[in-house]
Formats: sequence, C-alpha cells, structure tokens
Amino acid sequence: MLPAGESHHARNEKIEEPQENPSTGLFREYLRIRTVHPEPDYDEAVKFFERVASELGLTCRKLEFCPGRVITVLTWEGTSPHLKSVVLNSHSDVVPVFEDHWNTHPFAAHKDENGNIYARGAQDMKCVTIQYIEAIRKLKAEGKQFPRTLHLTIVPDEEIGGYSGMAVFVKKPEFKSLNVGFALDEGLANPSDQFTVFYGEKSIWWLTVHCVGNPGHGSRFIENTAAEKLYKVINSFMEFRGKEKQRLESDPRLTLGDVTTVNMTKLSGGVAYNVIPSEMAAAFDLRIPPTVDLKAFEVNIQNWCRQAGEGVTYEFYQKTMDQTVTSTEESDPWWKAFSGPCKELNLTLKPEIFPAGTDSRYLREVGVPAIGFSPMNKTPILLHDHNEYLNEQIFLKGIDIYTRIISSLASVAPQPGE
Repeated sequence: MLPAGESHHARNEKIEEPQENPSTGLFREYLRIRTVHPEPDYDEAVKFFERVASELGLTCRKLEFCPGRVITVLTWEGTSPHLKSVVLNSHSDVVPVFEDHWNTHPFAAHKDENGNIYARGAQDMKCVTIQYIEAIRKLKAEGKQFPRTLHLTIVPDEEIGGYSGMAVFVKKPEFKSLNVGFALDEGLANPSDQFTVFYGEKSIWWLTVHCVGNPGHGSRFIENTAAEKLYKVINSFMEFRGKEKQRLESDPRLTLGDVTTVNMTKLSGGVAYNVIPSEMAAAFDLRIPPTVDLKAFEVNIQNWCRQAGEGVTYEFYQKTMDQTVTSTEESDPWWKAFSGPCKELNLTLKPEIFPAGTDSRYLREVGVPAIGFSPMNKTPILLHDHNEYLNEQIFLKGIDIYTRIISSLASVAPQPGE
C-alpha cells in the first residue's frame, strides 16, 4: 500500500542527478587513462588527444624520437604564422601510487560531495592539460582569432627526467620548426590565496661518491677503511645541509627555491657482516638555486672528498649547468602579457624559483623563456602524495584564468626581428 498522497507515478519517477560540467567530465576521463610509470599507457593518451584535436579543429602531429614515446603537438595556427609561437606544454605521465594509502581508487577520478576530484595526476599535471584545451575550446566558440600560433605540446616521461621527451625534442628540427617565442609549463598548488609563478629552476646534481679503503676482518681496527672515509664525506654533506635548512627557517623572505637542498638517497657496499669492504659509496641529490656559483660549489665537493682521505672520488649521474631564468620585469613583453590578465583578475602572483625540476629547464636551455604556472590557489600541495586531489571549482576557475592569459600571449605585438 502506498503512503497517503503518493502516486504510482511519483513512486517510480527517476531522480536525475545534475549534469556534470563537460570540462570536468573531460578532466576525469583523462585522469582515468593509466599513464603511470613504469608502464604508462601512452597509446591511449595519444588517441584521447587525437579525438580532442578533431573536436576543436586543431592539427595533430605525432612525433616519436624514442620507441613508444610519442610527443603529441596540437596546433591552432595564428593569422600571422611568421610570428614566434606560444607553446602550452604539459606532460602526460604520472608517478606510481601506493594504493593501500588511498581512500579511493587512484585512477577512478572519484569526485566527493565537496567537489574534490581524487586521482593520480589531478595536480601533476593533467589538470593543466585540460585547462589549456578547454580555454582554447572557449576561445574558438567565441570566434576568436589571434596573430600568434598556439602549440599544445604533450610530452612523455617528464617524471623520470624527460630524457625521452622534452630533452630530446628541443634538439630536433621539428621543435625548431615550431618557431617558439614563449612557453607555459607546470607549476605548483598554493595553500594560500596567492598563485605561485616559477621563472627559473634549480640545477639538479645527482652524484655518487666512491670511497676505497683497506679491507680486513670485521673483528679488527683496520685503518683507513672505506666506511671511515664515507662517514667523513656524509658528515660534510649533512653539515652543509643543516646550514642551508637553518638559513631557510631563519629568514621568512626565503623560499625553498632560494636554498640548496642536499639529501643522501642511496648507500652501497659490503659483502658480509664480518668482512670490512674495500669500497663503499653514497648517492646524493642536490638542488642548487641559480644564485649559486656552480663552479665554486663543485670545489666544495672536491674539498669534502679530499678531506675524507685518499681514494675518494665522485661521479655525476646528472649535472645541470644552465642557470637561465625568465624575465619577470614589466618591460618584458612576454611577462607583461602573462601578468597583465592576472592583475585584471585580481590574482596575487608570487614569483619563485621552482624547488624541483620540470621540462621548463630544457626550454630555457635552448633560449625559450618559460613560466611555470598551475592556477591552483587555496589548494594543498599534493603532487606525488597519497590522495592527490583538485577541487572542481578551482579547476574550472583555472580555465577562465588560462582563457585570459592565452588570449594575451597569442596577441603580443610583433617584436624586433619578427
């Protein structure tokens, strides 16, 4: 029996959920593509972008310089294609996850009742890719045209150094043919009302220190062992680390991008508990700001090794020496074109040196000014963390921000030499 006043029609009526914003839907679709290391599904991502290019009327090029590592370039040609172009860069790969630590499946793109979208890549950096795309969709729907050509470059393997992606791309004729004048790339979230903008990056030094010493039985006091030497080396690195940490904590004007970080990341050596090894090694990850004299800094490393004793050497796995930064002066036309719309939108920008590494470093090395920017304020920094998420409203606001910025960059007046 039905309750009083309730009809059969009302009982069987389906309650429809409010329709999701199409931009959010596209974002969640992209998040579900498992481009996660060590075996990212790049093929599925490329198909996704081919479809998007077709929908938007953009040309789509697929460049494969390394097997299985396709660089996708979506192009919106400007009305004056001889002018230098603007690159909107992003990477499609994401870092691995520890599913046991996630509250939802990391590739389900679950949206909770607060509009928080949980997925690996939600902040780093699939949000930015879709914000570029949706900003262009909006501009095209409005019938806009711009003098400068826009290229959306979606590259692989950024999370493992970019060696099969942007690092090789910038050295190829195909990149030169893009005639790039300026590039946007990824930034970081900011928990405050401000938006962080990155105009440079630290130099990444990955090195291994090898210590050779006298071997012997584990029951004896052998002199000049590899372990003793390595102990001294580690102390030197860690003492410097402590000084930089103290400098950061004691000066509120400094950010993580202004100091050198030092971390010991690997130890190796030894064959048995009762055998003193003849060789031991330690690996270090150093991130050095562009204000530091790199040659002088390497002299410090040489001294630390020399002070540890004979038979102490080091070798680099990665050694970035380029310290180019992008101008943030109001007289610079590209910076003005980027920052101007932000001011009009009453966004507070916080220019910084990026504390880690992105593909922007490869762009700057070949002379392309690049800004790292992800429009995510009021958002905790969760890249590479468990339960990475981005709120839907922050995501959608980012599309509006990019719409203004992209319009401005694509309209920069011809510069000398163009």
